[in-house]
Amino acid sequence: MDMSHQTRHMPLSCDETQPTRLSAEISTGELPIELFITDEHQNNYLSLQTGTETNHGLITGILSLGSLFFFVMAIWMAFDREWEGVKLMLTLAPLAFIIPFFWETRQKLPLPIIFNRRTREVYFEHHGKIYHTPWDDIQAIAYEFNMTGLYTGGTHHASMEIRVHHLGEPKKTLMLSVGTPFGKTLKMQKGFWEYIRAYMNNGPWFDKEGRHCESDDFVKSQLAAHLKASDILRHHIRNMTKKRQAASGKNYLSGLDVLSLLVHIAYHPAHRIQDLTYNITKRRSRNRWPEIVLERLRPDGPTTRLIDLERERGLEV
Repeated sequence: MDMSHQTRHMPLSCDETQPTRLSAEISTGELPIELFITDEHQNNYLSLQTGTETNHGLITGILSLGSLFFFVMAIWMAFDREWEGVKLMLTLAPLAFIIPFFWETRQKLPLPIIFNRRTREVYFEHHGKIYHTPWDDIQAIAYEFNMTGLYTGGTHHASMEIRVHHLGEPKKTLMLSVGTPFGKTLKMQKGFWEYIRAYMNNGPWFDKEGRHCESDDFVKSQLAAHLKASDILRHHIRNMTKKRQAASGKNYLSGLDVLSLLVHIAYHPAHRIQDLTYNITKRRSRNRWPEIVLERLRPDGPTTRLIDLERERGLEV
């Protein structure tokens, strides 16, 4: 059996508890909660991020501020009739944006873990190979562990892993970590498992108890906590509004509040460009899925499971 795609950092010591088995049908007793790794929550499928790709586009976003600076300098030099400097600034301004944008949008983001409601199975890509497992018979575990380091002391974490099979070689498996375990508790991981269970069994929309409902209010409230870079300014303004309401019209702004607001306003264009760069790169990366997976993600695609196709070829798990 292959190890998980995520490398474990080796501390001075690591103590693990007995794993808790997770089931597609049996509840863990926790309420559903989203742990900020949902990439897409669609009617047909739920995709989960597998790395730190949310920071993708940051270089383009930051350097876009440099592009704006060069434009301002060009205007300034034009007033002084420094035409050579104007030409240089107008040359550097677009390059400061185009070069990092072109480079980042052509990077390959890691493909997400996909839970497909229509076919009731899970898809994952590892080193160019497709892995999958049927949802109804899924094998998953969650466990807590303590890591003790020389400088960090003891830290508490919890991991959740599912077992997936290599497409075409069902006996070749790996344990796939669903999200990073660091900073998580067993309660949180069980709650996220309930979020996935509610989506696959009762979804796509469900309430805080995980029961099916027609309203998407609860799901949206969970996903709203996962802020994109361009949401930071709006989130800060919302917090300031709450602070004003709590102060009942009294002076509620501190110097730090004003400074923080100005910084967020200044960086907002860069954050918007960061999100744009990430979304373009994500769309390009999604095309790396083979057609056998892509067609099953479409609303009108086939509903046959990959494991059924393997069994038709005489391949058994």
